[in-house]
Amino acid sequence: MEKPSGWDRWLVKVETAVPGDVDGLLALAAGVEQWFGPMVNDRGFLEALDRNIGRGSAFVVRGQGDRLLGGILTGGRAPSYRINWLVVDEVARRRGVGQALVDHVIGRCRRPCSLEVVTFGEDHPAAEVSGSRAFYERLGFVGGSVEADGPEGGSRQRFCLTLG
Repeated sequence: MEKPSGWDRWLVKVETAVPGDVDGLLALAAGVEQWFGPMVNDRGFLEALDRNIGRGSAFVVRGQGDRLLGGILTGGRAPSYRINWLVVDEVARRRGVGQALVDHVIGRCRRPCSLEVVTFGEDHPAAEVSGSRAFYERLGFVGGSVEADGPEGGSRQRFCLTLG
């Protein structure tokens, strides 16, 4: 696919998600269910979306026509924060959307603290395709403990970024 018209990675703007963003977030989720397992019709995921939007811990990046290019759900409080879910639309990957979302979350953290995320294990088929492990490592996250397999049966690993 072509990059969205009018795209400028230096002008990526992160906004707090609003209830009207649920359909866009579900569209993003549908695009990665092959890696994460079912989400769009999962009651727990839908409740997590509503909860995060309600408490202001969900953030999005919009493209033209308010199409969502990326979204992130976060949690925790000082001194331990979490990225619970991060998805970037395929057309916007490797264009600064994911980094803008993570940078926004980092900017909201009260320091000193840690920011953790659980992503694909090294042997997960999506680890290379999605680029998530390399993405977090590039941002300074360090691989840690092996976690329980995801709902689709693939391996997971915790990554941590220490912020001083």
